[in-house]
Amino acid sequence: MMDTFDQFHQALLALNPRITPQEWNYFRQGLTQHSLVPKAFFIEAGKPNQLIGFLTSGLIRGYYLNQAGEEITTAFVPENSWVTDYPSLLMGKPSRYYFQCLEPTTLITVTYQHIQQGYDQFMGFERNGRLIAEAILHEQQRRIESFQFDSAEQRYLDFIQENPSLFNRISLTHLSSYLGVERPSLSRIRRKIVGL
Repeated sequence: MMDTFDQFHQALLALNPRITPQEWNYFRQGLTQHSLVPKAFFIEAGKPNQLIGFLTSGLIRGYYLNQAGEEITTAFVPENSWVTDYPSLLMGKPSRYYFQCLEPTTLITVTYQHIQQGYDQFMGFERNGRLIAEAILHEQQRRIESFQFDSAEQRYLDFIQENPSLFNRISLTHLSSYLGVERPSLSRIRRKIVGL
């Protein structure tokens, strides 16, 4: 059975097949495993974020509080996915988001400082950092564009097609917030699709 660090290594190789054994050995020295219980926070709003995480099991929800104090879901991060708040990471400012476990979650983390030191030690190491960043930013950009160009119904259809394993693991309240629709509207969309 693959251990969590091997799982991280495989994910890194999937992003960058050219990672060298020396680069991986350096990466491995900076990795830490965390086991978090449901409702525990990986990142909390108001606190600076120094970590990039990779989930080996479990599920994390990203959200922020709007001016009315309502939780607005921005992300679901399942196993074999990367998680961080890049603006907080890069600028050293407090995060504006919460990343909270919905399930028992195991993740591997590396500090941004460790990655930066790798840039200085290995000529090709920047590619690793860039590809992790691109994987995270790709998901964020896809979400932004879905709100710009897709209907609520299309966002729902895309979500269930792209995340079949998540559908029974998240609440309708969190899903409706993520899709940007009221829960009764989500129920109507679901009834309509079932009736097609």
